Amino acid sequence: MVERFLKQTTFTSYEDYNEHLEFIIPEHFNFAYDVVDAWAEEAPDKLALLWTNDQGEERRTTFGQLKAESDQAAAYLQSLGIGKGDPVMLILKRRYEWWITMLALHKLAAVVIPATHMLTKHDIIYRNTRASVKAIICVDDDYVMSQIQEALPESPTVEVLVKVSGNTGDSGNPGLSGEPRVFRSDAARTRAEWHDWHSEISAAPSFTRPAVKNNNDDTMLMYFTSGTSGEPKMVAHDFLYAMGHLSTGVFWHNLNENSLHLTVADTGWGKAVWGKFYGQWFAGATVFVFDHEKFDADRLLRQMEKYHVTSFCAPPTIYRFMIREDLSKYDLSSLEYCTTAGEALNPAVFDKFYEKTGIKMMEGFGQTETTMTLGTMPWMEPKPGSMGKPNGQYEIDLLRADGTPCEDGEKGEIVIKAPFPASPRGGAASQKCPPRGTKGGLPIGLFKEYYRDEELTRQAWHDGYYFTGDMAWRDEDGYYWFEGRIDDVIKSSGYRIGPFEVESALMTHPAVVECAITGVPDEIRGMVVKATIVLGKEWKDRAGDALIKELQEHVKRETAPYKYPRIIEFVDELPKTISGKIRRVEIRNKDKKK
Repeated sequence: MVERFLKQTTFTSYEDYNEHLEFIIPEHFNFAYDVVDAWAEEAPDKLALLWTNDQGEERRTTFGQLKAESDQAAAYLQSLGIGKGDPVMLILKRRYEWWITMLALHKLAAVVIPATHMLTKHDIIYRNTRASVKAIICVDDDYVMSQIQEALPESPTVEVLVKVSGNTGDSGNPGLSGEPRVFRSDAARTRAEWHDWHSEISAAPSFTRPAVKNNNDDTMLMYFTSGTSGEPKMVAHDFLYAMGHLSTGVFWHNLNENSLHLTVADTGWGKAVWGKFYGQWFAGATVFVFDHEKFDADRLLRQMEKYHVTSFCAPPTIYRFMIREDLSKYDLSSLEYCTTAGEALNPAVFDKFYEKTGIKMMEGFGQTETTMTLGTMPWMEPKPGSMGKPNGQYEIDLLRADGTPCEDGEKGEIVIKAPFPASPRGGAASQKCPPRGTKGGLPIGLFKEYYRDEELTRQAWHDGYYFTGDMAWRDEDGYYWFEGRIDDVIKSSGYRIGPFEVESALMTHPAVVECAITGVPDEIRGMVVKATIVLGKEWKDRAGDALIKELQEHVKRETAPYKYPRIIEFVDELPKTISGKIRRVEIRNKDKKK
């Protein structure tokens, strides 16, 4: 499959990969037709998806079955009036139907908006109105459906509601969980009723591909970023975004047709399409899904043992919980390759996982606005804590505040070289640049725009660069090292201190489970470093002045002494976004009120 989309498919070194990675771009590329349906024709019996849940149910789906079920789903959604360009929000947790629905909506050239089940009424109203959502497809869950229903009076564009009921055991036909339920506020009684996916889909007509095909630059997918400050931004991706993840699955995850890959991510997060959808099926790997309500490291490890998972990807937080288990209790002999992204990796976690498993984690970096932009590729030796080197599909640099390039060892903002995209409303920006993926054009995988916010797009994308807002430095070997968001950098007594470097030092102490570093205003130093720390259960009774002093001295030994936290606060949990990112801005705002 890969040879259909790359001019060169095998590489002998990072340098070879970085220099010669070049895509073959078809007209009207559509991942559902050109990859999944192509696998169905070439290898219909090949296992594509292995789904199980915490009730012990299991479903194995081949590429041939994926095609048939996504065709049926596309026909069903067509019958509900969903077609090209229609924005459809999915709130499906890790339900099996998410994969089917994603493919079906791609086949219809609709705009998919994945969302987490943790959204409130306010969150749903914001998304519905900002994106003009036409349809919502969600799990048959009391909380989720009630929040959607309460949002309807302030969501005038929503016309279609579909609930997905029942279980998906390996009988092949998911059953219904009781009678269809309708949650409606009085103000919404004249609005759309709930359709029931499983009781209606069998009556859908046969599917034929729509006569009007998608163009490569049509919007395919939109994510609302869970920013650490302000309201979420609408990140719009075109149909080539899926192709941009080929390198994620085939090269960074190092997958092949015999791989069974597990990425820990909720389907409402951007990380889901990084690790549970696009790149993995380019490689012909089997996607493994463990559908669970609450994370538990022991249960996850038992699933990896039972199903012989070969490839694993998770944010560092998951690895932190895993290394606190006795890994000798689990047979992980099938595990071959591990990757991590989503937040910066503390070297202490890398070292402990390597000590216990013999596997070196390969770190990567990217944003909702991109695919993987920096990564530790298979031909590279990982440097614990480093994000790796630039992905060959992007030109990446570090810039100073004045826009000039940084030297090795100097901190700067990570930028991606790219011409400013065409403006939908004309003006100076409306001049078309070369086609995406060609010389001088936009890189494959980089977002189109912040939807309906040209000013916000211009703030981040100007002068020939997309400015990521993330700070890093590059070593003499070309590896990049994360420092933090620009707004998180602390300026103290003339020093610029990145939160991650202090967090990394703290995480090497056995008492610390999680921590966040912020700056607190100080009359003498301008700012001082504060650490907000979650302690391990066995250390909570020791929280006090003695432990504070111990942690401060520990940081002084682990990194430059001027970086040590002069203020330490112990908490039960850190404030986070719905996607799990630490909200340092919330800690800073709370401190300002003291």
